[in-house]
Amino acid sequence: MKYDVTKHILPAVLMLLLSLSCSNESVYFKKGEQRYAMGEYFQAATYYKRSYQRISTKDRAKRADRSLRMGICYAQINNTQKAMQAFQNAVRYGSPDSTALLRLGQQQLKLANYKGARESFEKYLALDPGNELARAGLLSCELAPQWKAEPNLYIVKKEAQFSSNRSDFSPMLVGDDAEMLIVTSTRRDATGDDLSAITGVKSADMFVARKDEAKRWKPMEPVEGEINSEYEEGVACMSPDGKTMYFTRCSSDPSYPRYAEIYKSTRSDATWSKPTKCEISKDTLSSFAHPAVSPDGEWLYFVSDMPGGEGGYDIWRTPITKDGFGGVENLGRPINTSGNEMFPSFRPNGELYFSSDGHPGMGGLDLFKAEADSLRGWIVTNLQYPMNSPLDDFGMTFEGIYNRGYFSSSRGDNSRGWENIYSFELPEVIQLLTGWVYERDGYELPEGLVYVVGDDGTNEKVSVRGDGSFQMVLTPGVNYVLLGTCPGYLNVKQEICAPPSSESVEYVMQFPLPPINIPVLINNIFYEFDKATLTPQSTTALDSLVTMMNENPSITIELASHCDYKGNDDYNQRLSQRRAQSVVDYLISHGIKADRLTAVGYGESRPKVVRRRLADTYHFLAEGDTLTEQYILTLNDEQQEICNSLNRRTEFRVLRTTYGTTLQELGVHPQAAGEQEDEPATANEEEPQADEPDELVP
Repeated sequence: MKYDVTKHILPAVLMLLLSLSCSNESVYFKKGEQRYAMGEYFQAATYYKRSYQRISTKDRAKRADRSLRMGICYAQINNTQKAMQAFQNAVRYGSPDSTALLRLGQQQLKLANYKGARESFEKYLALDPGNELARAGLLSCELAPQWKAEPNLYIVKKEAQFSSNRSDFSPMLVGDDAEMLIVTSTRRDATGDDLSAITGVKSADMFVARKDEAKRWKPMEPVEGEINSEYEEGVACMSPDGKTMYFTRCSSDPSYPRYAEIYKSTRSDATWSKPTKCEISKDTLSSFAHPAVSPDGEWLYFVSDMPGGEGGYDIWRTPITKDGFGGVENLGRPINTSGNEMFPSFRPNGELYFSSDGHPGMGGLDLFKAEADSLRGWIVTNLQYPMNSPLDDFGMTFEGIYNRGYFSSSRGDNSRGWENIYSFELPEVIQLLTGWVYERDGYELPEGLVYVVGDDGTNEKVSVRGDGSFQMVLTPGVNYVLLGTCPGYLNVKQEICAPPSSESVEYVMQFPLPPINIPVLINNIFYEFDKATLTPQSTTALDSLVTMMNENPSITIELASHCDYKGNDDYNQRLSQRRAQSVVDYLISHGIKADRLTAVGYGESRPKVVRRRLADTYHFLAEGDTLTEQYILTLNDEQQEICNSLNRRTEFRVLRTTYGTTLQELGVHPQAAGEQEDEPATANEEEPQADEPDELVP
């Protein structure tokens, strides 16, 4: 009888292969568990999938388990299609974990499968009727189609110049005129060659685009300095003064999990310093990410999954102090939910924007606006379509005071879940005030501060930008009083009321601040020829001087008149004295107290000293030149006449800034001063300006 070897060998081989398959399945599963514990979701999903493929279709329990784990990992790396398929398999194989239904509904919602999502949420709610996320998902199935059918007025456009063939997200506009855009990106130009075990692509770096002279965006390039590293960096924000950048860094370690942390870097010239970690909390087992600085620069908002929140990732805040940070504070409801609230950012007017998958929306992360109300707390509003889509929308940045800027979204034909940069704009009618704070007869004062009071209850301080300018939106019909201030300078007050308008209007306001410690030229003061009589053309300048004295009631000034070198010295001195007295007499006749005014005629004894602005106007002059007779005679005839006209001038100089104050108000006890009255300061004394102006009353 012939011996059939196949009857004995093939079963043995099959048993061996089955044994090896089961062994490999166990190995892959253990590796998947290890990678998942490390937060390396891309690699974990790969191992779970290999484990799943080696499980018999008859082993429904194991297949359901591996499918659920795969789906969780795919959802974490934003691969929505694969996540949905994995959760479908988990449900089909009868997963005992009922959250498989909730997770399936969330992925179906992201794919705009509202019918399927509704069924999944309803089945889950039958098991857990009070679940907040399932209820929000069910409501989203009703709202999303309505919002899509009735879009609001936002204009949204994909910006290809900022996009790569990988993820580009969380844009941040930088600079007074939004001349730079910093973007987080996993593009191929990112630092290093390795792919992230978390996402399967290169670790994110920060890139910057700048505008050219024609206001067009130039190609993106890596951010300068030591910001980018081999780790994940991005989702940045800037302090209001533009000197400090806060950003998220996710380092890695092969031995144990590492959590997201917030770092900061300071700007030096054109580059950023080596980042340092922000010590926000002693908690080392929670993530701290997505920083955002409040418009007043006093609070750092961030995202964390630390204990004490509402669930998932919440938005928290901590005060920024000179020594670091204070205690942490959860924003609570209605902002935070049992879902994830992430990517906070601010509009300069104080509105908080963030993204959430816990509030009803269109699916995935939706963009929301939160406005603070003194009576009702935070009022949260979904930005609806087209700002939101079924997929993830997040990371807004605003162009100054305007309701326009950029955000990131994974919408569109995007099977891999990569994000792109989109622009947005909400057409609006704006009454805009642009103000300029500068030294009178000088240049911008970037240290300036403007106090704003309105009869609608407005009471705020506005810092100026590096060029001395500031912007604010006016409410039509409101009467505003604005006080321009700067240490070492007198205050200047302005008033404005914008009438209602159907079109946007821009108003421009000047705040020329007189310096305290140097003479200030009074322009457009004219006298009759060879006399001290003021001409009618001088009235405007003189009335402005009256206003300045009334706005600064604690100062005394010296009114000084000067002549050129022509004529008799004694005659010039007497003429200049009479002219200075004419100005003083005018001020007294208009209500200024005589003991606040001193008239001095200097004749030709104090020639003009050239300052920077004058040197920029007359290029033959140099800053620091003194227009003496000897100097002038070295010039040509035309230049000599210019210099003589500059020497013929009327100026004022602040003598005291404490007029009308007592020794006690200055913090000096009369006995300590020998029971003497407050003595006037000499012309060369420097007295500091008060830190804050008197209360403004509109």
